[in-house]
Amino acid sequence: YIIDVVFPPTEEERHLRANDREFNLSYEYADNAIKTSKYNIFTFLPLNLFEQFQRLANAYFLFLLCLQLIPEISSLSWFTTVVPLVLVLSMTMAKDGSDDINRHRCDRQVNNRKVEADLLLLSSSEPLNLVYIETAELDGETNLKVKQALTVTGELEDCIEKLANFNGEVRCEPPNNRLDKFTGTLTLKEEMYSLDNEKVLLRGCTLRNTQWCFGLVVFGGPDTKLMQNCGKTTLKRTSIDRLMNVLVLSIFGFLAVMCLILAVGNGIWEYQEGSKFAAFLPKQEGVNAPFSAFLTFWSYVIILNTVVPISLYVSVEIIRLGNSFYIDWDRKMYYPKSDTPAEARTTTLNEELGQIKYIFSDKTGTLTQNIMTFNKCSINGKSYGEVRGGKGCVDFSWNNLADPKFCFHDHSLVEVVREGNPEVQAFFRLLALCHTVMPEEKKEGELYYQAQSPDEGALVTAARNFGFVFRSRTPESITVVEMGELVTYELLAVLDFNNVRKRMSVIVRSPEGKLTLYCKGADTIIFERLNPSCSKLKEVTTEHLNEYAGDGLRTLALAYKDIDPKYMEEWKLRHHEASTAMDEREEKLDALYEEIEKGLLLLGSTAVEDKLQDGVPQTIEQLSKADIKIWVLTGDKQETAENIGYSCNMLREEMTEVFIVSANTAEEVRKELQTARRKMRPDGPEEPTYAMVINGHSLAFALEKDMEMELLRTACMCQTVICCRVTPLQKAQVVELVKKYKQAITLAIGDGANDVSMIKAAHIGVGISGQEGMQAVLSSDFSFAQFRYLQRLLLVHGRWSYLRMCKFLRYFFYKNFTFTFVHFWYGFFCGFSAQTVYDEWFITLYNLVYTALPVLALSLFDQVIRSLMLYPKLYAPGQLNQYFSKRAFVYTVLHSGYSSLVLFFIPWAAMYDTVRDDGKDIVDYQSFALLAQTCLLIAVSIQLGLDTHYWTSVNQFFLWGSLCVYFAVIFTMYSNGMFLIFTSSFPFIGTARNSLNQPNVWLTMLLTSILCVLPVVAYRFLRILLWPTVNDKVRYKVRQDKVLPPAPRRVQARRASTRRSGYAFSHAQGYGDLVTSGRFLRWTPKSRPALFSQTDSPLAQTQHQFYRTINEGGEPPLSP
Repeated sequence: YIIDVVFPPTEEERHLRANDREFNLSYEYADNAIKTSKYNIFTFLPLNLFEQFQRLANAYFLFLLCLQLIPEISSLSWFTTVVPLVLVLSMTMAKDGSDDINRHRCDRQVNNRKVEADLLLLSSSEPLNLVYIETAELDGETNLKVKQALTVTGELEDCIEKLANFNGEVRCEPPNNRLDKFTGTLTLKEEMYSLDNEKVLLRGCTLRNTQWCFGLVVFGGPDTKLMQNCGKTTLKRTSIDRLMNVLVLSIFGFLAVMCLILAVGNGIWEYQEGSKFAAFLPKQEGVNAPFSAFLTFWSYVIILNTVVPISLYVSVEIIRLGNSFYIDWDRKMYYPKSDTPAEARTTTLNEELGQIKYIFSDKTGTLTQNIMTFNKCSINGKSYGEVRGGKGCVDFSWNNLADPKFCFHDHSLVEVVREGNPEVQAFFRLLALCHTVMPEEKKEGELYYQAQSPDEGALVTAARNFGFVFRSRTPESITVVEMGELVTYELLAVLDFNNVRKRMSVIVRSPEGKLTLYCKGADTIIFERLNPSCSKLKEVTTEHLNEYAGDGLRTLALAYKDIDPKYMEEWKLRHHEASTAMDEREEKLDALYEEIEKGLLLLGSTAVEDKLQDGVPQTIEQLSKADIKIWVLTGDKQETAENIGYSCNMLREEMTEVFIVSANTAEEVRKELQTARRKMRPDGPEEPTYAMVINGHSLAFALEKDMEMELLRTACMCQTVICCRVTPLQKAQVVELVKKYKQAITLAIGDGANDVSMIKAAHIGVGISGQEGMQAVLSSDFSFAQFRYLQRLLLVHGRWSYLRMCKFLRYFFYKNFTFTFVHFWYGFFCGFSAQTVYDEWFITLYNLVYTALPVLALSLFDQVIRSLMLYPKLYAPGQLNQYFSKRAFVYTVLHSGYSSLVLFFIPWAAMYDTVRDDGKDIVDYQSFALLAQTCLLIAVSIQLGLDTHYWTSVNQFFLWGSLCVYFAVIFTMYSNGMFLIFTSSFPFIGTARNSLNQPNVWLTMLLTSILCVLPVVAYRFLRILLWPTVNDKVRYKVRQDKVLPPAPRRVQARRASTRRSGYAFSHAQGYGDLVTSGRFLRWTPKSRPALFSQTDSPLAQTQHQFYRTINEGGEPPLSP
């Protein structure tokens, strides 16, 4: 779709005033309305015709029609051009009209939504004007973030009168794509207040745990930061489309050469032989040999017009439309849980699905389900979580506060907890106390956790189900229900997380007065701070951690420490001094944290699964076998992306090396890229495999003009590339970089608004209807519900569409060039007089009736090998563009040249000086024309049969039906009755019955057919024997085996790993300060109905995940 928006002149500053419409309208800022439709009821006909005649072939045929109206030039009736031209224009017009009606419908749907814009936050229902939001559509993260309004605007509260009288004046930056930056000022009552990113709610945010808020619209429609990141919508054309345009221009040149040769021949013939015919063909006054040659040139432009494919474009559109319906109707790409079928949102890119070389994928919601589950744990040297004996989920009915969605399969852990095991209870007590989660209890006993990172939500939910329920908190206390008893702990300190510490701790005092420090974090960090007495437990836990990491789980280590009260008093004083220091505050606090977090006692470890979508590892494995390179572009942190990379089998332990690029300066980035490339040895004895992980900061330097080639060269030598912490615009820049310098077709797949830019930038954009909204789907070319359907879209629909289109184009050019070349050879035998070799009605109906339906059946139903999912290597020819190229086109023209020589000279020789069985003469122009056109039709029909690999009843009906229609038409049109009614239109009276009852005519047809087909059969036999293709090898294998080989086994995700995931990868620094400040606390909400619907976070939906093998029969049937 092309968004039609009139942009104002380039802004240097945005200036607006609240509640002053006239003032704001004077600047002509963009509104929220969009327009993607192209026509209205009045402009449809003229605009559509104007667009269609911009196509070279259509304009050429309009020019031909004008030439045919000149009697001195035209040797064909006007209807031979008008009929196909009107048919082509009408069919294209109907399709364009249908598409534009759908665009109008989408426009109305989008423009009728609630206003989405970038807002300056004025007030909210929360204390201190806080607002809690999720930004999944912006950066892919579902963790909770906090925004806060100015105190002066927070006083407006929800009073409509105050809000209506608010007259603040905002000056801020012009529209831009920086999601993490906003600068501006608010002037109110002659006071100026500073505005930054913490005061702004961007389009795409989702309100969480907040009843209502009010804001001032700063940017709307295309000016919003989200839309600024979406990039331009461009008209996507396939590589075959671009090649066809080049070929059509070449055909025009070739046509001009043929016409010039025949025109020169006419001039020579008129000069040497023309005077001999002047007695009965008198010349018009002023017509000499050069002028006759000039007229003949234009006459042959009309006669040889079939070499220019007017019906080609319409046929291509029909084929694409049919293959699009196959995608829409595919039950194996239907997702019953959300009642979501696959959808081809555009009908012009199907065959490009069979040529993909690079896939650019989002992570959150695309590869993963955006849901964390507590899967396993190690407590005091014992591992829990293995499924034994096929038992179902643990029964938590004994716990009234348990989350009903939580599922755990190891029943022994519940038994140990309920028996009162002190180590196990301490383990879950730590999980219930050491976090920054905020609870919400809408009804008695119905707890909802708002977690800043999904890891924390999963861990606190696990503790809740095992009897340690986090119930509420204040700045000074945490209340937990421990095995049914309400216990309140005094919260003394929160030692917050940051990227260097990779851990967090809380210090609490129990009701008995006991001081305890609870700590959780990356295992490598925790193990360095353990008491030496834990050495044996550390070894056992390390084995469990390796096992968990091998399964692709995200692991944390848990430890605690009892603290002496006197030491704690002294430490709190030093902590207060450090926290109020003006210089080196962070360093002093880190030193204090380091001091108290020593001598810890190990409790165990947790293993959380970032749930992948079903079938993701198998899909990636299949696509990799098809030699498709996959790049992951995600807004998540590096550790998260790496973990998912291992879970998906994109990163593997057996890889030669995984390069990490995380430098902070341009020179360092260049150096790391060059070092990585020097280490790569693609010509080693064993084929090495490499991967690269690069963060957003380094990527910003690498995408600069002077370094982009360094990035591209290094990345393209890797099997897998993962880009972390990237902005939506950077995603598009990476895609554009590959498109610009690599002769390869790209595909981008995502599910959120932050993926729209790369979806638009790639050759093919695929949207997943997931949990991040429908923005990606609305901007995509194809859409479905699960990532696993991508393999069927590419390996089945993509390959079939590409193969069918290439077959169609080769056959289409073959039949048209053969048809035209026979005319060309005939010119040397008719005095270059521009006489047609065929009947006019045959010329009119050849492309429209006789050869149209059989080739469409081939292009819609043909299947070379049906079990494409089992043989991903069959995808390679499309990537190499082997089936249709300039070279293949030249071969097709040469093949047509040979066939035309046979089809002209064999009938000519057979008819020369021939008589009928009864002695009557059969040598006349009309008999020769009938024989030539019949031989042509039979020969091209046999060629179509040779090109068909998969015969259906439709193919048989169209092929034999077209031949039957031909013979029925010629016997009807060449009858006495048609001649008597329309004498001038049907001059071939009696030709069919006079010629087709002679054996030598049928023998001539047989001979021409054999001579046309023989070289093709011989070449294909020798090619299969001496130079077999991948297709030939697979077809031979299938025939030999007689049964289909088994579906590919699932590659186990477990790996022997020395690396383990760090702590809470989506976590952000500074959340501990918010928890202890009390700013998050809710008082009784101001009495006002909710303005925004509250939806529960998907993070609580923690159902166990099962994988299955992906095969063609793996999907449930579509419901009737």
